[in-house]
Amino acid sequence: MDGEENACRSSAIPRLTRSQTRGTFKDITTATNNASLSIPPNGVLKRKQADCSSIDATFKKKPVSSSKSVGAPSRSTSTIPSARNPPATSHYATRSVTSSAAVPSARGTTRPKTSFGYASTGRNPYARPVTSMDTHQAKRAGDTSGKLKGWDQAEREEALEAMCGRLMHQIKDSTSLSTGLQDAMELYKSQIRDLEQQKIQLTEQNVNLRVDIDSAKLRLQNAEEKWKDAVRENEITLDDAGRRHRIEIETVRHEMKTQIDHINQKHQEELFSLQRRLEMQFEEERESSLRELRQLNAESAMERQRGQMDVENKEREIRNFREEIERLRIDLERERMTNDELQRNLVTANSSGVTLESSIRALKARIEFLESGNKEQSDAFARLDQQLSDALAETKATKEKLRKEETLRRRLHNQVQELKGNIRVFCRVRPLLDNEPMDAAARIRFPDSDVDSKEISIQGPEEKSSLGNVTAKNFSFSYDHVFGPSSRNPDVFEEISQLVQSALDGYNVCIFCYGQTGSGKTHTMSSEDGMIPRAVAQIYETAAELEEKGWKYTMEGSFVEVYNENLNDLLGKAEEFDKKKHEIRHDMQKCQTTITNITTVTLDSPATVESMLRQAAANRSVAATKANWRSSRSHSVFILKLTGENSVTGERSEGILNLVDLAGSERLSHSGATGDRLRETQNINRSLSCLGDVISALGQGKEGGHIPYRNSKLTYLLQFSLGGNSKTLMFVMVSPRQEHLSETLTSLRFATKVHNTHIGTAKRQTRIKDS
Repeated sequence: MDGEENACRSSAIPRLTRSQTRGTFKDITTATNNASLSIPPNGVLKRKQADCSSIDATFKKKPVSSSKSVGAPSRSTSTIPSARNPPATSHYATRSVTSSAAVPSARGTTRPKTSFGYASTGRNPYARPVTSMDTHQAKRAGDTSGKLKGWDQAEREEALEAMCGRLMHQIKDSTSLSTGLQDAMELYKSQIRDLEQQKIQLTEQNVNLRVDIDSAKLRLQNAEEKWKDAVRENEITLDDAGRRHRIEIETVRHEMKTQIDHINQKHQEELFSLQRRLEMQFEEERESSLRELRQLNAESAMERQRGQMDVENKEREIRNFREEIERLRIDLERERMTNDELQRNLVTANSSGVTLESSIRALKARIEFLESGNKEQSDAFARLDQQLSDALAETKATKEKLRKEETLRRRLHNQVQELKGNIRVFCRVRPLLDNEPMDAAARIRFPDSDVDSKEISIQGPEEKSSLGNVTAKNFSFSYDHVFGPSSRNPDVFEEISQLVQSALDGYNVCIFCYGQTGSGKTHTMSSEDGMIPRAVAQIYETAAELEEKGWKYTMEGSFVEVYNENLNDLLGKAEEFDKKKHEIRHDMQKCQTTITNITTVTLDSPATVESMLRQAAANRSVAATKANWRSSRSHSVFILKLTGENSVTGERSEGILNLVDLAGSERLSHSGATGDRLRETQNINRSLSCLGDVISALGQGKEGGHIPYRNSKLTYLLQFSLGGNSKTLMFVMVSPRQEHLSETLTSLRFATKVHNTHIGTAKRQTRIKDS
């Protein structure tokens, strides 16, 4: 029987190939559940098979005869149980009916068990009652009764045999189907175990790769720290070398200046001695004869000739010194060209760095994708890891080169500015206005306007000597740059743009205008194309360019005025000027100045700067005097704070740009000020005099000497801009009118004093961001 069942299973259920059995665990579970619903339990199948086998064996052993008539004798017994013996629960047992004629003649024998295991307990002496099965119509011809007995044994056996055959066929089919599904389940379980084993292997490989990546990142971090230490040591070495270089240059400059002063002093002494000797001789021999007078005149001419020769020799030495200065200027220009070349290389390296950074980000994204993939992605990870290592090495080299070139550019730029001097003086002569006649102009010349534009010569007022001769003395002045009347604001700003760049690099920069009233200070600083709007525009452009190198800048601006020794917030409300009190506070460590209770505006666009300038101009104190119909009666200070942060290197810089428009100096006899104007003029002249005292104290160069910053609110506000921690530029503004000649000479002499003043080296306000 088992062989037949196995054969049925093999023939009924087709075998599945390995490719057909590939599927998800969900598919396998669903097929198994469906199969379990269609297959009866093992116990039921075996019980039914056993019952059918018993029935078949009974029928084969005891053939049933149906020749007996319906009216058999009463001694014939039936297998139907009596009321005292209830029938079996199986419906087959209740409907099994046999005739005594179908049983052998031996009466004493017991009837065998039926197919369902039930046997009659004894003979039933009573005839079987009529059942519903006796109501069937007769099927055979010649049946006189017209009825067919329901317990006809032959048909009953045929029906049972057919039913048993169908049941056996269904059992075989179900068994074959169950066996095939079990084989499929075993195959699927084997595949699941293989997949789980592969999953474990891939998980172990992923863990190993993650450990390798973490170790590589640690090595990279250690290398970066070593590189930063090396860069820091190199910067210290370069700073020391630059400091020694500056000291040597300053020493040479001081020696040259000392030699020139010594030669000039010797020359003046010789001239003074010669003049005094000639005067004494003239007094002694004045009453001598005409012959002796001619002799003395001849001797005097010879002395003058020798003096002239000495003067020519001194002038020749001065020309030699000027040639040396020109050679230094050429070297400075060469350094500037080198600086420009380095800036171009820096831009190129920066673009390469940006490209490599984008490649690194793409490779990192690819690595993250591959880490969560299958076995094929894990195989590709090794190749991408090598590509990432190469890209990181190239990026590191490029960034190192980029940072070195940026550091070199800033250092060279600072050296160029230091060679020019940390305190510089520019002179600007305004043109005549439309309502000023040409004959009212002073005689001003620019001897080297075609070369360096550093000198200005002014013819003084005519003076009559004791002998009746009328002479006019020429006054010559030399500064870092001189702008003639034809110069425009763009030409002026081109010379100071490098100082604005120093503010972006983290230095304190101060630019202030000095001069008499009506000389063009406000036009130079606060006009539409003045220094303040142009400086802010340059800062925006440069900050946008530096964003590619990782720098991001924020700008904050404030505007104050010093009026009658009081501070006013020009960005606040004018009616609150007398109510709010402002204090000046200095941070001696950071060398920064703050003012309390002032309005600070974040400058996010040039339009904000224009609006701020208009508001400040409307609130500033101006009044009409005889010298100027719109004279500034206060000192205005525009404070621009620049904070830069490099997201790549973590470096942070803080620079401050102070743009100062000083009130004009004026003489009371010329301005005719009275009342409030008189008090304003006195305070203006007093603060400017304090500024001159500070410059004089700084020019003495005594370490630890007292500098009178607190004598005026103006000098106290500009303490760090004048005291050596700033790059300072002074504009001396000159009026071209002859009637202003006295004030012009006073301003130029003060500018010369400032030009001869040496202050300390400015310090850059930078630090590394805390990680």
